[in-house]
Amino acid sequence: MSFARPIRLAMVGGGPGAFIGPVHKMAAELDGRLKLVAGAFSRDAARSQAAGDAWGVRAYADWRQMLAAERGREDGAQAVAVVTPNHLHFEVSAEALKAGFHVMSDKPATLNLAEAQDLAGVVAGAGKVYGLTYVYTGYPMVREAREIVRRGDLGRVRKVVAEYAQGWLSTPLEREGSKQAEWRVDPKLAGAGCIGDIGVHAFNLAEFISGQRVERLCADVSTVVPGRALDDDCNVLLRFDNDARGVLVASQISAGARNGLRIQVYGEKGGLSWSHERPNELTVDWLEGPSQTLHAAAGYLSPVALAGTRIPTGHPEGFIEAFGNLYRDFAQAVAEGRPEPGLVPGITEGVRGMAFVESAVAASRDGKGWVRLEGADA
Repeated sequence: MSFARPIRLAMVGGGPGAFIGPVHKMAAELDGRLKLVAGAFSRDAARSQAAGDAWGVRAYADWRQMLAAERGREDGAQAVAVVTPNHLHFEVSAEALKAGFHVMSDKPATLNLAEAQDLAGVVAGAGKVYGLTYVYTGYPMVREAREIVRRGDLGRVRKVVAEYAQGWLSTPLEREGSKQAEWRVDPKLAGAGCIGDIGVHAFNLAEFISGQRVERLCADVSTVVPGRALDDDCNVLLRFDNDARGVLVASQISAGARNGLRIQVYGEKGGLSWSHERPNELTVDWLEGPSQTLHAAAGYLSPVALAGTRIPTGHPEGFIEAFGNLYRDFAQAVAEGRPEPGLVPGITEGVRGMAFVESAVAASRDGKGWVRLEGADA
């Protein structure tokens, strides 16, 4: 499906020095279905203008000013990408939705669960598309894994193991001038540490592929680097609504690990495994039968997985393309006038992610052992 005119996109955050802003821009424009036209890229007017000049778009010093101005233009933005630190996600998303814009937000949805629940009400009342860039759900082989489970090929799901290991915070970078580290370990800006930064990715992926919802958890959330204000390592046992068991490990102090996201799902008849560092392969191991390695873009994959690839099998696709799949699905929902974003995680997943974070942190802090995942219904 192609669109005669791309959907006009504005961005909040993502200015000079940001990692994720250029990623969002490249991904949004990858298939020609969206085009960046404006942005409030930084609170510093000069830096915001510098980003606008570099990208050839309108720049604003204040995001509220941007929303008002773009809403009043005939050629103004129709959607807003929110790529700020976590503490601004709720306010920017809510105000953009109320002003009539569709919203694609970086994860997590908000700073805390109360904000996520409030945002769910705003989304319901706005009638606009709201999506979250849980980017790993955009990988074709992750979507193929989901289809394999949905078809019942593995039988009833029995166990899920999700691991997300990084090592970049093994030393106190936040005290050494790293801007990326500074805001991610600041409770006022990030809300939660490792569990909110990458733990929610593992949680989202576990539910996305398995098709099951986490109902109970037992968490050990800790701070390993002395003097750090937020957690940097977490280990969580999970129980799903079909009584399957799970293990979730997220760490940013695993020295030597780069971006070690892996997931394994085991059923009655076999299991599957996917690794972000080999994203174009999906391994399926059968209880009675030979193991299989499935490859991205191969003709034997499901239509859902094939729709997420742009080039022939054997040609690697990765992070930008997965982001691009989310933006493409988001654009299609906007073009079709339906508020549900399809395979793009939405406010339901946003609320569940924040409920996971707060339940795990509180249970670990208070030594409660097994607890219910509270407040997860959007």
